Formats: sequence, C-alpha cells, structure tokens
Amino acid sequence: MVRSKRSRKRSSQSREPQRDQLTWRKVDLHLHTPASADYQQPDAQYIDILLRAEAQELDVIAFTDHNSVAGYARMWREIEDLELLEALGRISDEEARLLAEYRRLLNRILVLPGFEFTATFGFHILALFPPETSIRKLEHLLLLLDVPEDKLDIGTSEVGATTDVLRAYEILGEAGALVIGAHVNSTHGIAMQGFPFGKQTKMDYTQDPNLHALEATDLENPGRRTTARFFSGSKAEYPRRMHCIQGSDAHRLTRDPERETNLGVGDRPTELWLPETSFSAIKELLQSQDFDRTRPARPAAAGSDFIHQARKEGNAIDKVFHERLPTRRTKSNAVLKDIAAMANAEGGTVFIGLNASASADVAGVSKPDNTITRLTEDVQNFVSPSLDVTAEAYDLDGKSVVVLTVPEGSEKPYTLSGGEIYTRKGDKTEVASRDDIVEMVRSSLSDAGDSQPPRPKRTEAAPSSSNGRRPPRPVDSDVPRPNTGVEILEADERDGETYYTVYDLRNDKVVPNVTRSSSRSLWRYAITQREDTTFDPDNVEWKGRYGVMGRRKQGNVYRYDLAYRDNGTTRIFYGVTRKGLSDEWKDVIESSSLEKVG
Repeated sequence: MVRSKRSRKRSSQSREPQRDQLTWRKVDLHLHTPASADYQQPDAQYIDILLRAEAQELDVIAFTDHNSVAGYARMWREIEDLELLEALGRISDEEARLLAEYRRLLNRILVLPGFEFTATFGFHILALFPPETSIRKLEHLLLLLDVPEDKLDIGTSEVGATTDVLRAYEILGEAGALVIGAHVNSTHGIAMQGFPFGKQTKMDYTQDPNLHALEATDLENPGRRTTARFFSGSKAEYPRRMHCIQGSDAHRLTRDPERETNLGVGDRPTELWLPETSFSAIKELLQSQDFDRTRPARPAAAGSDFIHQARKEGNAIDKVFHERLPTRRTKSNAVLKDIAAMANAEGGTVFIGLNASASADVAGVSKPDNTITRLTEDVQNFVSPSLDVTAEAYDLDGKSVVVLTVPEGSEKPYTLSGGEIYTRKGDKTEVASRDDIVEMVRSSLSDAGDSQPPRPKRTEAAPSSSNGRRPPRPVDSDVPRPNTGVEILEADERDGETYYTVYDLRNDKVVPNVTRSSSRSLWRYAITQREDTTFDPDNVEWKGRYGVMGRRKQGNVYRYDLAYRDNGTTRIFYGVTRKGLSDEWKDVIESSSLEKVG
C-alpha cells in the first residue's frame, strides 16, 4: 500500500560513496501543480504530472507551489481516499486502475514535498523535505516564515511582508530542509539582478551556510559571464563555491508551443551522480565539495558516459557489443540476429565499434553516417514485421562508435527473412524454442488487449522444453511483496548454465533468461545469494509469516533480504530497502537483531 508517511531510518554516520556505486539520476526539483494560483493548466490532474515525469525519465521530482504545500497534500489525499475505498471493497474499476497507476509511478519516481517561499522584497527560495515529512510540519514552517494563514491554500507568490532571506535560511536549515535559491540569475533571484542592493547583501544572500545550492537558467550557456562561473569560488568576495543546478519551474505539463521558454515538467532537468535515489543522498551531495557529480541533464547523444558504464558491465541480456559490422549484408549477419532477438525479448542496445572489454582499445567506426544508414536499411530489409530502431553516432576516446537502440517489439515474434526466430538467453542470442515462441505470441496478444497489465503477484509453474522455459505468467495472490528488491521466480539448467526468471519489484517487470554473468547490480546480487548460500529457515528471524534473513549497507542505505511463508513455501525478496514497506515488514526488521547492532 502506498502511504504518504514512510519510515526511512538511516545511520547517523555518513561516508563517502564508492565511485563504482554511483549512478546518474535525473531530477527536476522545481515543479508547480494546479495548487499554484498561476498554474496554466488548472484542469491537469496530479497523476498527469507523474505520468509526464515518467515520460521525461525523471528519477526525482519536487512539488514546490508558491508558499503552499496544498498540491502535495491534495495528491496524497486523493490516494488515501482511493485506498479507503479499496479497503472497504467499494472501489470502482476506474478508481482501481487510477490507484494502481499511482502506486506504479510512486514506486518508480521519488516525489519530494516542498514549497517556493517568497521572502521579504520578493526573493524566491526553494525548500525541499524528506518524503516522510508531515503536511502539518510544512504548514507550521510556512507560518513561522510569516506566510498569512489565509494564504496557505491559495498558492500565490504575493503574500505581503514575510521573513527576510537570511532568517528564512536559518529557519529552514533548522528544520532539515534542502535550501536552494530559485532562478537566482533572473526575476526574484537572490543574485539580485536588477535590484538596487549593495554588494554585501548579495554576498550574504548567496554565501550563507544554510543555503545548499543555486538554481540557474544559464548552465548550458557557453559564455564567460554565467552563474556557475561567477560562483566558482575564484572571487575573493565570494570564496564559497556553490553547487549550481537547473530546474524547469514548470507551471504546466508540457512546453508551451507558443513560447519555448515556458517550460513543462522535466524540460530543464539536472543530473546528479548518486549512490541511491533519496532525499538524504541529494542533500549530502549538495552539502559536499564534490562538484563533478552535478551537471545539466542532456539527451544521450550529448555525452558518452553511458557507453563507458555499459562497457564496464559487459554483454548482457539487454546489450551487446560488436567491434565491426559483418561484411556480408545478409540475414545471417550476427548484428541482425541480435537486433531481432532483442525485439523478441525486452529490447536493448547494440554497440558498434568496440568490444565489451573496458580495458580494450576502441576500434571505432570510420564512416558512422554510412554505418547508421546501412543498419537501418538492413533492419527494414531483413527483419519482419517492420521494426523502428534508432541509431546515433558518439565520440568515444577520439573515435566514432554507433549505438543502436532496439525497442521491445509489440508484434512478436520478429523473424529474419528466412523465417528464423531468435531471442536473448542471458548474454547470448539463441534460436527461440517452441515455448519461447508461444510466450512471444502470448505477450503480443496481452499487450494488444491491455496496455497496462496488472502488477505480477505470483507465478505458476511453466512447462519446460529441451531448449528452455517460457517466463511464468502472473496470477493473483495475497503475497505481500515489498515495493523494492528482487524475487527469483524460476531457475532452469541448460547446457551447464542456470537461467533465471527475475521479478524486479521496483518496476513490476518479469524478465526471463537472466544468468549470473549477464545480470546487473541488484539482479546479480540476488542470483549470487541464491547460488552461493543455502536457505535455512532456522536462520531466519521470524515474526509470524514475515522474516528477515540478512542486511547489507550500500552507500548510505541498508538493503535487507526478507522471507515470507506462503502456504508451505518460502518466498525470498533480495536487496529490499525500506521505501514503501508495509508496517508488517517494518516491524520484523525493527525487531530483528540486525537493527539492534546499529
């Protein structure tokens, strides 16, 4: 069940995250909702904001209405009303679908509560808080900041004489907020462009220790007179280097077609290199002196960091590397086999011009434009039905490489021109078995009839064949799965290697044919635990049906291996965080000996 108050206990000791644990996360920390009086699409729904954030591939967003938290409160009130109807058995089909969509999106996107405060003389300050912060506390802070009580639900930036900037920083800092100067280089910004204030005031407003970052609109500008350059710590009167980020300041869902600078959700995001998606990780970064872990978010074509990261991980079920294209343009082309196989599986990425070894030299592609043209033509000529792929050229270590993105096909199975059907088995492309083909057809029929399939709850055994198993089909169950972590549904031994069906609880996705060597991060951890340890129920700390098996620390967050007794069997969930856990799971964790050792 999704709840607005989520317990996230963390160690009081902070440590620098290991570089290999960090991932770029895309954030937009300045979004308005229909609760702001100047919102341009007042009929928009809160679910629409989350859907737009998902479409923009955002990991974290913040609701920052003008001097109000009414929007954040209304969203959670809507969710809680739906949950009450569900508990009473009075929820309609449409309401159930809406609740399911909220749950799915909130499991994928971290939504932070906050507000855009108007200080004395009209300066705007963003204040963000952990998601477990109560609405009552946030409204109390607004009252402390002298926002009139009758203005708390209006969402207006015009609130009369409020608290001055420096005192606001102090109040917000004491409350544990993440404090950011809003659009500092433009109207109402604390860098005071166009304001007749003295230099000392500007220094105080932008160097205060309770201020964590500056939001600017010119981070992508090539000129020398930019906000980031000015606050780089190189000026004697501004010795503190400031973290500079950007946000959309969206007052609508999508960019205004009549005015390009009038942005929508996620149209001007920031990327942060974080060990986890959490408020504490963001705040820790913006309080640190590590300035190379923030950057304006760009389309993938603007950088090649993701290629380096993919190369470190090597060939996997969703990516494969080829140093060069085969000379012959035929259906037997190994690259075409990989493309068709990925379309029949979960989609993926094909890298041309380098192999999977991160230490090897990049071979490169001499004529990337010709390579892209050939690839797209060959897909159209040899793969059936028609498949839309995208290919782009990137510069990597001074050489060109081509990255081809293959979508998961909507009309499976996809064949090569001779009728051959391939799929991905771990990090390899293999001829599809009969059961594989049957499941492809089932998948296409299911997608055609229901664009939003229900969350998988439990699996039933699938019949095996000499070449493999089809993935399990979800059926209803009362198993109270967590909202994070991984469950291994099936294991199948083929040709001396074990192939697993993995259920990723973070995104409700069931993925077949995963091997230990082809898996990534959390999947690999779950498979390693499954293969290297023997499950013993006597080593589980049980509380009724719920149990905790182990705990490990990753970055600044603990992950737990949990167990649940389900009618004579035990279901195991690996690498679960506290995010979204039900009270039953929280109770067994908090009462375990693992928590008592600190």
